[in-house]
Amino acid sequence: MTDSYCLSCNAMTDGEIKRILDVAYEAGNILLENGAEIARVEETTARIAAAYGLSDSDFFVLSNGIFATARGYAQVKFIPFKGTQMARVVAVNQLSRDIESQHLPLDEVEQRLREIRTAKGLPAYEQILASGLGSAAFCMIFGGGWIDSMVSFVVGVLLYFFVLYVAAPYMSKLMGNICGGALVTLLCILSYKLGIGDSLGNMIIGAIIPLIPGVPFTNGVRDMANEDYIAGATRLLDALLVFFCIAMGVCLVFLIDSRIEGVMIPLDGMHQSIETYHFAIQSVAAFVGTVAFAILFGVPHRYGVSCGLCGMAGWMLYMVLVRYATFSPAESTFFSTILVALSAHFTAKWRRCPVTVFLICGIFPLIPGAGIFWTSYYIVSAQHATALATGFSALKVAVAIVLGIFVLFEVMHHFRRHR
Repeated sequence: MTDSYCLSCNAMTDGEIKRILDVAYEAGNILLENGAEIARVEETTARIAAAYGLSDSDFFVLSNGIFATARGYAQVKFIPFKGTQMARVVAVNQLSRDIESQHLPLDEVEQRLREIRTAKGLPAYEQILASGLGSAAFCMIFGGGWIDSMVSFVVGVLLYFFVLYVAAPYMSKLMGNICGGALVTLLCILSYKLGIGDSLGNMIIGAIIPLIPGVPFTNGVRDMANEDYIAGATRLLDALLVFFCIAMGVCLVFLIDSRIEGVMIPLDGMHQSIETYHFAIQSVAAFVGTVAFAILFGVPHRYGVSCGLCGMAGWMLYMVLVRYATFSPAESTFFSTILVALSAHFTAKWRRCPVTVFLICGIFPLIPGAGIFWTSYYIVSAQHATALATGFSALKVAVAIVLGIFVLFEVMHHFRRHR
């Protein structure tokens, strides 16, 4: 077999089978370690193998590993999650389509895979700036005023300095999130005590958003919807642990402050500043916040506006349902999630890009990040009944997101099968 292997060729040597399977395996490896959902990894690896004549190959994918077999050759490897880089997911997805349509020689495919793996992510200054802008935008979304948002911007910038240069190279994932939650809370409390900012809760909520595990949460739901229950449960558990670690860091700082001051800082719950309450301001904030997180997730710049529009559409519907239709937050989140998922699906078709790119970013304004903070605060301030009610409300919103994604993708699945 030559590199210009014909799809109708059936006679392959063991070396040729191994080489084809290695190429498919490497593509799946890049996808899995950069935040792709299980179904996409299985589909892409099988598509590449079939394009070179291995239609009888099998790929079994878990959240941290791929099992591949074909004609007596097998490969198993542990694949750790290295961080979300959606640009690599997009590149591998495009490569798999090029293989099908152009019958690329294996030498070229191997070279492109090496280039994808070694491609540099976005520069650190872009990620740090995006963290600040995202924090400021989400502070507005959750009720903060202009000064509160400025504080969240500064704290979000400092947080990502910590994430990139301290937590990522020197700490475990769990400890990094505990320390990140504690750092955000400490800086916001210091600002609040200096008289900078009116709403301590909103400042912390906005600045803590870059730590929220949107990728494992969303992909876990997608995997469950695709009946990949083991991988889905694993990723949802990972997201739950990150939520817990963030809350632990918040609680720790509040407890230390109360010991030093002799009294817990009094907070009066969530409220919306009249400065940022306007529908247009909220819509722009949702757009900016979604684009910022697209940058943090390594989405190619050409898809940033599309991601922002998906997030803005979902948040606009949420505001309409809550403000004018008197829907509950959970009900509004359910219908808004369906709109985001639908927008992500059609945008992915239009841009010829994985739907995950738009869904993960677009769903972010709806994730109950505020619930983490308020539940933590009410626990450490011994308001246990209120903490239970707040935590249950956040859980209902999370379930609404899960159901919204389930419903939309189930409908789309039946539509495609019927068609």
